[in-house]
Amino acid sequence: MSNTHTLTRHSDIQSWVSDRKGIPAIARIRNRFGEEKSKLLLRFVRSQGLGVDDGMSPCSWTAWFAELDRQQLALKITPTGEYELVPRAALN
Repeated sequence: MSNTHTLTRHSDIQSWVSDRKGIPAIARIRNRFGEEKSKLLLRFVRSQGLGVDDGMSPCSWTAWFAELDRQQLALKITPTGEYELVPRAALN
């Protein structure tokens, strides 16, 4: 059983991502009705370097956290470095 943690504090999230050489990014995606939505992403430097990701734009932590709060998301992490963004409502 993996020992997961869920981070909601901005400073904890930024420290976890930065410790793993990550940066925040936002992708703008359109649904089937043409409505635009923001998708939060984290981008990590691998030994091969950064690849090209369609629609992914690096952004400031301020913009990323504003969108994280707007969407009411938290960062769920595992000891192996895996992560996912989950709804904060699922924490209760």
